[in-house]
Amino acid sequence: MNAADAISSIVLSAHTLARIAARDAGNEAPSAQWRALSMLEQHGGMRLGELARATRTTQPGMTRLVGALEQSGLVTRSSDPADTRVTLVEASPEGRAQLQAWRTQLRDTLAPRFADLDEEDWSALQRAALILREHTQEHGEGTTK
Repeated sequence: MNAADAISSIVLSAHTLARIAARDAGNEAPSAQWRALSMLEQHGGMRLGELARATRTTQPGMTRLVGALEQSGLVTRSSDPADTRVTLVEASPEGRAQLQAWRTQLRDTLAPRFADLDEEDWSALQRAALILREHTQEHGEGTTK
């Protein structure tokens, strides 16, 4: 497998793994909810359009999602101090707590699938996770540069 194929394989496997974890955990929340909360956790308050672009959804779709998240107490909206015509969306403490609970649920649900890995395999996965995190942060993942 060449380098480009390895990256594609990781991305596709990660998507498959996320779907399997959500299904096996019985989590009914839409994946867009977790993407939006993750983005808000990582970047803090964001404009609605900025959040829509970062999560690769439409602005009307994000408006509906944020409305549902706000009604559930997972996000808050406030005026942008730099421009009061603009609304900022932030993850609420409850939203951050639910996001952490979802991540724990995914981890615990997937753990049995990886129970047979030896120390060498775990080291390889940990190294890959570090490399991926460094390269997604380094290249401004989720920002509108």
